[in-house]
Amino acid sequence: MGRTLSWRALRSFIGNITPDSALARDINPKIAVWATQAKTNSILADIFDLLAMINANLVAVGSGKRAKKPKRYERPVETDNTKRLGSKDALPRDAMHAWIEEKRRNRQKSLKNDEIA
Repeated sequence: MGRTLSWRALRSFIGNITPDSALARDINPKIAVWATQAKTNSILADIFDLLAMINANLVAVGSGKRAKKPKRYERPVETDNTKRLGSKDALPRDAMHAWIEEKRRNRQKSLKNDEIA
């Protein structure tokens, strides 16, 4: 291997880069650590969450109070910038019905205009 790298060798090199390589760590260091054992870590995090929920329910049964939902085990792959349904920005029910009716009327008008033409 001289001073240059053939296209075929470069393609082979890039195709065989592992998730725990220096390049992967440089591109996304948060996920690179997680990616080496992602399946195992994901399963362990799910088991942790399940055991925390069971523990909270057992404490609630023993005390007679309602169980407080435990926090999920933090996963580096997940981000918290997702849009949640039922947020404060949700359309009120009456406004939604009015919007649906308006769309229905517009659709009926367009169908009648198509029949006339």
